[in-house]
Amino acid sequence: MASKVKVYGRAQNRTALGIAHAYLIMYPHATLEDLRKAFPNSICPDKGAPENLLPLAEAEALNARNTSVSLYFAKQDEVLTLADGSQVAFAQIWSKPSFERMVEQGKLYDIEVAEFEKTVGKEKGGYRLEYLNGYVPPVVEQKKKGIPWWVWVLLLLLLCLLGWLLLKPAEKEVVTEVVEKEVIVEKEVIVRDTVYVQQVEEIEASFNAAQFEQGKADLNDDAKLALHDLARVMKQNPEMRLRIEGHTSSEGDEAVNQTLSEKRAQAAVDFLVNKEGIDASRLEAVGKGSSEPIDPDNLEANRRTEFEIL
Repeated sequence: MASKVKVYGRAQNRTALGIAHAYLIMYPHATLEDLRKAFPNSICPDKGAPENLLPLAEAEALNARNTSVSLYFAKQDEVLTLADGSQVAFAQIWSKPSFERMVEQGKLYDIEVAEFEKTVGKEKGGYRLEYLNGYVPPVVEQKKKGIPWWVWVLLLLLLCLLGWLLLKPAEKEVVTEVVEKEVIVEKEVIVRDTVYVQQVEEIEASFNAAQFEQGKADLNDDAKLALHDLARVMKQNPEMRLRIEGHTSSEGDEAVNQTLSEKRAQAAVDFLVNKEGIDASRLEAVGKGSSEPIDPDNLEANRRTEFEIL
């Protein structure tokens, strides 16, 4: 049977993680037990961890106890998120024989693996997925989020409190307590939003480090890896919308620079839509040409792509 998904990886262990991620995309309703059946412990018996896959909290506890090396991928951009919202950590230590067994296991599910690239020194590995032979991954219908139960309870309490105050104005301390609860909720929202804003800023820096060839709008492998990480953040935050802005330096013809900046921004949007499955309505591509330099004396700084959260 023809392959449906191809995994391009940098570093052996992250390529193995990419295979597990590809499986989860193809089978979005898979449970932890399904993942364990698909990738049993016999694949990686020499990793030093009790299971190939563990609930995130258990994996973090093992990582904390093992000070010499992390046994599991436990960062937010590395964990596998199941349909019910629970998160699973994947084994991080892989020998060559175990990795080869993982590759063969992936073939059972029409997952093909490209020759992975070795990282140099402390260079961080990564992976990206490509859909083959016209394959389109299943779309998981997201349940519309209703109003949380505690909001209704809070509203009921506020109504009761308002009626009580109208009849017998007193004890302002009760009002203060309710307001304080609302402030706490707002702080939690701010913290959550700040996390993915920081993630997008880091990915933007990685994307700009993978420079376009002069005068071209073709994405190289490093740029695609950065966009894959961006797609993962957008899938974890389905309410997020993004404007991708292309900028050039002032060198050359102004009209040519404008067209080039538009093509580069659109190339990033097209990759996120066509290769990563992000809804086109969540993305905008804008070319600014050389009209908005951030440092007139630094041409390299002006050649950039900005990810603006809408």
